[in-house]
Amino acid sequence: MDKNRYMVRQAIKDMDSHVLGYEIMYSAGHEAYGDGSENEVSAAQAIYDFLMHNSEKALKDSRTFMTFTSSLLAKRTPHLFKNTDLVIQIDDSVIIHPFAMHLVQQYVKEGYEIAADEFQFMPRYLALLEYLSYIKINLKSIGASSAENIMRVAQSMNKKVIATGVDTKELCDLAKKLNVYGMQGEYVADKLANEVHQSTYLRSNFFRLVVAVTREEPDIQEIEQIISMDVTLSYSLLKLSNSAYFARRTKTTSIQQAIMTLGLNQLKRWVYLLSAGDEAEDDLTDSEEFIKISFMRASFASELQRYIRNPVLTRSEAYLLGMFSTLEYLIDAPMEEILADIPMVDELRDALLYHTGSGGKLLDLVISYEKANWKNITDNAEALGIPSNQLTTIYFNCMEEVNRIWNQMLNSTVEKPEIEEPMPE
Repeated sequence: MDKNRYMVRQAIKDMDSHVLGYEIMYSAGHEAYGDGSENEVSAAQAIYDFLMHNSEKALKDSRTFMTFTSSLLAKRTPHLFKNTDLVIQIDDSVIIHPFAMHLVQQYVKEGYEIAADEFQFMPRYLALLEYLSYIKINLKSIGASSAENIMRVAQSMNKKVIATGVDTKELCDLAKKLNVYGMQGEYVADKLANEVHQSTYLRSNFFRLVVAVTREEPDIQEIEQIISMDVTLSYSLLKLSNSAYFARRTKTTSIQQAIMTLGLNQLKRWVYLLSAGDEAEDDLTDSEEFIKISFMRASFASELQRYIRNPVLTRSEAYLLGMFSTLEYLIDAPMEEILADIPMVDELRDALLYHTGSGGKLLDLVISYEKANWKNITDNAEALGIPSNQLTTIYFNCMEEVNRIWNQMLNSTVEKPEIEEPMPE
C-alpha cells in the first residue's frame, strides 16, 4: 500500500457494550478515504490490492462493515468476501452515482446486506431505503430532532440504526434515548474500560492453564503462552514472583522468568488459589473483550518494536507496554500504585504512566491505530522511524494471529478441572 494509507477495525457495540461487529476503516493521507476525492481511484486500487492478498485477515470472527466506493464496487471487490460475513457500506459518493447504485442493487440480489453511512433525511436517501439493512447516523453532525425523524422512519421499515461519532457521554446518552441498534466511536471504546469487572481473568484461558500445569510433563512454553495472553494473569504472576516470599537479588521482569522463579510446584499452588477465588456465575463478557484488546495491543506493540529507529525498549518490554496499558481499568487502583510492585526499566514505567519517550510514542501509536486517529498514527510512526507503508500489514498480521490463538482457546472443549492443592515443597 502507498504511504500513509491505513486500515483498522473499529468495534460496533450494543447498549451493553457487547460487540455486534466491526467496521474496517481506511484512510488516504490524514483523512478518511471514500469521500469522492480526486485521488479516490488510486486509493481504491491500493485498498483493492491489499484486500486481494489479505481478505481472510480483514474479515474474521465477526460481522464486518466496510465502505465501498464506486471504483471498488466496479472492481467487484465485495466478491472477495462471503455475503454472510460482509456488510457493504456506501456513502453519498455512491448514492449520487447511477451506475454505482445499479451495482448496489445487484449485490443485494446476491445476498449482501447494505448499510448507508451518514444517512440524511433527503429524497435520494429515502429512495434507497428498500435496499438497506442498516442505517448509520453521525450524531456529531446531525441534531437530535433529525436523528429522531430518521429513527421513526427506520423503525417503521424495520431497519437497524447504528449511531456513529459517539465520542462523548452526551452523545452516548442520546443514542440510548433513541434506542439505536448499535453505537460506534471513541466514547464507545472507552466506555468499556469503565464497566469491566475488576481484577478478573478470562475463565476459559484459566482452565487451559489448569490443564497445562497439571500435565504429567508440563510444557513451560505452553504455560508461558497461556499466561501471556491474559493481562490479569500476567500481572498477578509478576507481582507474586517479585514478592518478599521469593526475595531475589535480581527482580523478575518477564513471564518466563516468573515461571522459573516460582517453579512448577509453587505455580500449581498459585493456580489453586486463583481457582478458589473464581466467581463461576459472573458475566465476564465485557472483561473478555477488554482482555482481548490488551492481547492485541501487546502483540502489535511487540511487532512494531522491530521497526523502531534506535529502540530503547526490548520486544518483551514493548509487549508488556501494550499488555499493561489497560491495567488501571481492570484493577481498581491508580496506575502508579499498580506498577509499584512490578520491576521494570524507567523508560517502560514512564511510557505507561506519562506516555513519554519513544515508549510513550509507541503506546500512543498503538492506541491511535486502535481508534483510527489517522493524523496521530502518521505523526508517531514518523517520530519512531517506523515505515508507515508497513503499518496496515503489521496490524492485520497481528490481528490474524491474535484471533487464531483466541479462537483456538475459546473453542477448546476444556471443562473446569478439579484441582488438588499441591503438597508443600
